[in-house]
Amino acid sequence: MAGPRDPAERCSCRNTNCVERPLRRLFEGLASGVAACPWPFVLVPLLLSGGLGAGFVFLPQRQENDIEGQFTPTWGPAKAERDFVRRHFPTNDSERFSAARLPTEGAYAALIAVATNGASVLDAAPWAEVVRLNATVHDAEYKRLCVRTDGGCASPNELLSRWGDAGPQDPRSLPFPVNDSVFLGTALGGVETDGGRVLRARALKLQYYLREDGPEAQDSRQWLEGFLQNISSKVAELRLGSIQVTYFTSLSRQQEFEGNTKSVIPLFSITYFLTITFAIVSCLRLSCIRNNTWLASCGVLSSGLAVLSSFGLLLFCGVPFVVTVANAPFLILGVGVDDMFIMIASWEQSLRKKEKSNVKSLLAETYSEAALSVTITTLTDVLAFFIGTWTAFPSVRSFCLYTGTAFIFCYVYTLTFFGAVLVLNHKREQGNRHWLTCMRVDVGKDQAESSCLYNACCIGSSSRQPSEPEGDHPMNVFFKKYYGPFVTNKWSKVLMVLLYGAYLASSIYGCTQIREGIDLRNLANDASYIIPYYDDNDKYFSTYGPRVMVAITESVDYWNESVRLGIENCAQNLENISYVDKNLTESWLRVYTAIGKRGLININSKTDFLNNLNVLFGIRHSFEWDINKTQDEIEASRFFIQTVNVTSAVDEKNLLNELREAAKQCSIPLKVYHPAFIYYDQYLVIVQNTIQNVVVAAGAMLVVSLVLIPNPLCCLWVTFAIASVIVGVAGFMTFWNVNLDSISMINLVICIGFSVDFSAHISYAFVTSGESSANKRAIEALSLLGYPVLQGAVSTILGVVVLAAASTYIFRTFFKIMFLVILFGALHGLVFIPVFLTFFGNFGSSPHNTMSISLEHRFRNDKDCP
Repeated sequence: MAGPRDPAERCSCRNTNCVERPLRRLFEGLASGVAACPWPFVLVPLLLSGGLGAGFVFLPQRQENDIEGQFTPTWGPAKAERDFVRRHFPTNDSERFSAARLPTEGAYAALIAVATNGASVLDAAPWAEVVRLNATVHDAEYKRLCVRTDGGCASPNELLSRWGDAGPQDPRSLPFPVNDSVFLGTALGGVETDGGRVLRARALKLQYYLREDGPEAQDSRQWLEGFLQNISSKVAELRLGSIQVTYFTSLSRQQEFEGNTKSVIPLFSITYFLTITFAIVSCLRLSCIRNNTWLASCGVLSSGLAVLSSFGLLLFCGVPFVVTVANAPFLILGVGVDDMFIMIASWEQSLRKKEKSNVKSLLAETYSEAALSVTITTLTDVLAFFIGTWTAFPSVRSFCLYTGTAFIFCYVYTLTFFGAVLVLNHKREQGNRHWLTCMRVDVGKDQAESSCLYNACCIGSSSRQPSEPEGDHPMNVFFKKYYGPFVTNKWSKVLMVLLYGAYLASSIYGCTQIREGIDLRNLANDASYIIPYYDDNDKYFSTYGPRVMVAITESVDYWNESVRLGIENCAQNLENISYVDKNLTESWLRVYTAIGKRGLININSKTDFLNNLNVLFGIRHSFEWDINKTQDEIEASRFFIQTVNVTSAVDEKNLLNELREAAKQCSIPLKVYHPAFIYYDQYLVIVQNTIQNVVVAAGAMLVVSLVLIPNPLCCLWVTFAIASVIVGVAGFMTFWNVNLDSISMINLVICIGFSVDFSAHISYAFVTSGESSANKRAIEALSLLGYPVLQGAVSTILGVVVLAAASTYIFRTFFKIMFLVILFGALHGLVFIPVFLTFFGNFGSSPHNTMSISLEHRFRNDKDCP
């Protein structure tokens, strides 16, 4: 019968290693299998990766880079509002086009002409060039495909149809922003007025709409593609001197966004080169036998196989591939190399123990210590990503699913493929074979006295002879003799506490200033032609915002005066919003009511109200498109309000909230809609989704830590570090001009997993230390793990640093936040956590200090990779 269990092995509030022990035994069994027969563990991952990698043939079919579909909430209210508008107010581009009444932004090409030298675009010379520019676009194919109203192509600008080639006789007589019931706020920009009359206008916008509701839709797309290809050369041929022209189409955002992935492909080769170089240099040895170059290369290869397998599998399964997923390989490479360092470090540590003689016992000890640490960090990272799939943004779901799956494969291949490589490499060393040629190397004392370079290339030490013990790495000496005593000094602690106070205060302030939502221009390349267009549009046409459709969604008794009064009260409540200009509302019911009040018609009975609508349509035929009328009912109707001064994401968010709240409070069932609201909807859920994912993931991390890390105090400090790093990253990303959007949300989820990596190992080494004082325990923890934590941070940064040179916001944002995550994570692990632990040195001392410190090996490659 087994004897009583040692008290140090029993589960308790201070010793929670109930799960750790079974896992150790499991890993030791796996190690025995790998050591006994390594070749299957090498070949199977290679064959599996080759087979799953065939899934990349489906990549063109799986790419889903639709901006609306991927970067807006799946169940956003505006999408339901758009469906309502489409059902009740169908468009007819061939006969009765109205841009303001479109349920989408439409198919169009746009030009903004800005007068040069501070002139007015309405002056004779600029106007003549605008006319020439318009004639260039009006080719025969455009005239076939253009949207139509009143029997001809809809004018790209109301002033062109009004004045023609001759131009304005007296621009100062032009009323603004409304002229003869025509709204000019989107036609003229940079306008200076005097008493409602135009003094000068710096810019003019031309919008060429094409049909998209019939068989001509595909032809319209082809015309727009041709427009983008030829417009630059056509404008150059015109030799315009009085105006500068920028251009844009309804296809531009999507095309530029889809081109982002291609721009980052060259960076993959640079990243792999940097990572392989770093791994080889870190693991280089001045011995042609014990050189770990192949181990380093195979460690990087293991990460590459994980990407190939995971991506191929998900492509086989039909998971959408979004451009944000292109960030994942950079991250996986950095983490995979980190795991490689752990395995090599633990392996070399096992080799130093004289009692371990055969490869099975060596690998078993390596796995029992390193594999548990890799399991903890992989599990926390994978949980963080899979929790991230609960978001309302499809782009985030795809990224988290691809990356989480890749982390699983990376973990499996580290324990199988790389473990087998360790065994094969050990057998090569046992046979005194050269690291490159695998030829047997002779050993002789006389030869060993040659130069270091000669020894590194040609001479080895016999594996059957006891090797000399290796000294501490210089960086470990630095952390033990210099850095550790410095941070545990009384005055240094005061300085560190003040520094943390400044960090926390700055972070909290940054969180209060955080900007929400994705700027659509950021989806394009920095050098894209759409950036100047957006700049001109913001500079000259930002005074007037979206022209919002207000729909009455149910059939009501419009002929009842009290109902009309209720609708009018609702309209006034909407107009009282600070972002709405009450003088620019366009309402068929107001005009109809005014006609009735003048006694010209009767609108107070159902029959008269419906029959006299033709009188209203005769005054303004476009009102007919605002009423969904059956034979004896009005099922729905709409009117329009004009927004102003919507110039920032905050304005967009406030506008949408205030409009919907006013509509909700109305006694009449209303919906407010504009195509831009599809994108504004992200403001309603981005903060909620981010907080939800972060809180749930942090809770999961705490549970994992309590189960797998056998010390509750250590788990407490891990939780503290997670919260502190998240606050820091969220706050400082504001200072680095990064908005809280679906892209940065991805990185905040990543933040949780990486926060665990740096804090868990320092705090665990502290609480399991056998030193007598808190300061000595902190110094020992830093001497063991200070340099490995630093090296782990560097390896991860190297995996993403090339993205800093990317010409696209998506990839630069990924780098910025990952840099902040790693910087603040390492700062907590190396500075704040050691200092704070010394304040609580008398609490949380582990009852099993003599047990193997498995987490110590999370980064412990310092002695093995000089």
